Amino acid sequence: MPSDAHRGLLDPAALARLSRLTVQARSPMLGTMTGLHRSATRGSSVEFAEYRKYAPGDDIRHVDWRVYARTDRFYMKEFEADTNLRAWLLVDASASMAFTSRHGCRFDQARRLAASLAWLLVQQGDAAGLVLFGGGGTVELPPRRSPAHLGLILDALAAARPSGGTTLLDTLHVWAEKARRRALVVLFSDCLADVPHVLDGFQHLRFHRHDVSVFHLLDPLELEFGFDRPMRFDDLEGAGEIVTDPATIAADYRAALDRYLASLAHGCREFDVDYQLVRADADWEAALAAFALKRLRAGGGARRP
Repeated sequence: MPSDAHRGLLDPAALARLSRLTVQARSPMLGTMTGLHRSATRGSSVEFAEYRKYAPGDDIRHVDWRVYARTDRFYMKEFEADTNLRAWLLVDASASMAFTSRHGCRFDQARRLAASLAWLLVQQGDAAGLVLFGGGGTVELPPRRSPAHLGLILDALAAARPSGGTTLLDTLHVWAEKARRRALVVLFSDCLADVPHVLDGFQHLRFHRHDVSVFHLLDPLELEFGFDRPMRFDDLEGAGEIVTDPATIAADYRAALDRYLASLAHGCREFDVDYQLVRADADWEAALAAFALKRLRAGGGARRP
């Protein structure tokens, strides 16, 4: 269970409920330890994969003698090896993530989700790593499986403060190349950038066969634009301010928002990116549970060691 220093990031009761689930890879992974996830290589687990013809030197224990009895030919049974999962948690720490309403701060929601997911991964024996990116620079902690490393991740999240302009696009491309082995890459961001460029980053990650998920964090004020009097809107990343009557721009704003969300969701489907819109007034535990359950269905169920 979490220490007192991390109580703001981890809820022990919620983690106890979530620990009944496993975070499953949707596609085969590569790893060096035995774990919960299908490997891209063949091994000798209980999950049958396929047959192949016998070759001299093969272990005769894997010959399917029933097939031999029917066909008078030797066929070897191959199985899917289980492996451990390596996860990179990419947390946007640009200034726009500091957006705060009566529902709370967007960055607090992002790091609570990331911290809880890291805890779940380490508890199930998988490796979790962290990338905090934004105008204030990048913090990188490579994936590790140990509880001590989890403590470092929680410390980094607790100390982080959102600032500066977004480096989302550069970060996606950098980590597409940097995470050389297949990995689960989970992004926590408001994704406030041109959609085609964001999708280019996702496509780059998918080209390297990473399993990509996105928690798209937006506030109800942004989604519903429920302002009823003249307002001054400040760009948290320093591009200026606008003073306007929301009633005069509400229709155009909502139309543009609908196009943006539809384009992003469509692109994620096209590139097989696991996309989840999370409102600031949503239950973060429910969002994380939905994420895990969707992956269990996509991965064909989980196997506890």
